[in-house]
Amino acid sequence: MRRRLAVAHDVSEEALDLVVIKTTGDVILDRALSEAGGKGLFTKELDLALMRGEIGIAVHSAKDLPTQLPDEIAILGYLPREDVRDAWISPHAQHPLGLAAGSVVGTASLRRGAIVRRLRPDLNVVLLRGNVETRLAKLAGGEVDATLLALAGLKRLGLEAKASALLDPEEFVPAAGQGAIAITARTGDESTRALISPILDLDTGLALAAERAFLAVLDGSCKTPIGAYARLEGGRLVFHALVLKPDGSACFEARVSGEPGEAIALGEGAGRDLISRIPPDLFED
Repeated sequence: MRRRLAVAHDVSEEALDLVVIKTTGDVILDRALSEAGGKGLFTKELDLALMRGEIGIAVHSAKDLPTQLPDEIAILGYLPREDVRDAWISPHAQHPLGLAAGSVVGTASLRRGAIVRRLRPDLNVVLLRGNVETRLAKLAGGEVDATLLALAGLKRLGLEAKASALLDPEEFVPAAGQGAIAITARTGDESTRALISPILDLDTGLALAAERAFLAVLDGSCKTPIGAYARLEGGRLVFHALVLKPDGSACFEARVSGEPGEAIALGEGAGRDLISRIPPDLFED
């Protein structure tokens, strides 16, 4: 991010101050985020720093951004999207279908867990929190037999070789925003918007507009297993989404396509379609 900005404005990277802010979501590791407060745990401290004027922009993993942001905060756009696929990591099998019955799969994602349970209800899916290195260490130590991580995150850490296999996004539909880096700033800060605009990616912005519009209709959060993936194909925006029961026993899918300029309408339409088909008691225990 800093390198892209420095190149765009022909300045040294050192001329751009980098402030590291640890969020509540980074600290809470003993329970699922859905039990601790949701996606906002990864953004609250950065939002406050923006509103106080301590930083000019905040950089986020797009899938960690809540559907509704504070009025004072705006998404300026996104960097070019990385590979959206989930990576499967296991010394025992190249796919969940290859694991022995009763094997333990660790993940912090309700979406990944629900898809694994849908494919293999005989597997034991458990919570696995911590940073990427911590999760890989727990796998190496035998605490779990397999785990799933975003390939984009592995690549950014130089750990892509740890992936045993890459999962088809048709089967493991990515989380909304997966693989994308979002940049936020204070609402109405047009000078900052102008400075950032040269490094933003329009295609990623269109895809994320559809995905976030879909989430907004469903009121999607980390408490609900949801996948949403939009991409440009042949000049059209293609969108695929699914909503699952946490135990994987039920799944509802939507597929739409249309003009890129209709990104928000496409996402909203897919959301309304799914709401019309999902039983009200889908997420009841």
